[in-house]
Amino acid sequence: MHRAPPELLQGTVDVLILRTLAWSPMHGYAVSRWIAQRSSGALAIDGAALYQALHRLERQKLVDVEWGASENNRRAKFYSLTSAGRTRLRADTATWRSYAAAVAGVLSPT
Repeated sequence: MHRAPPELLQGTVDVLILRTLAWSPMHGYAVSRWIAQRSSGALAIDGAALYQALHRLERQKLVDVEWGASENNRRAKFYSLTSAGRTRLRADTATWRSYAAAVAGVLSPT
């Protein structure tokens, strides 16, 4: 399994988390698992980077936090997208799609 380089993940982790939370509120481990599953294991966000990003997004008021019970009935923080988070997700998604198209253009054979 090929993993994305850590320096790439640092620039993308926020948008990946926001996209994940657009589906439904989740606790941190579920966010990490969802991203890994959706990327067929190519993207893995380690615990420290994940929780630093979640706390940063919370400080920026892009996610809300509420305590609840996880699937195995443990107390966990559940993160949900705020309206500011949805706005940021739309903007970041457009930026990343444009960037990906530009890189694909450079990498494609002429």
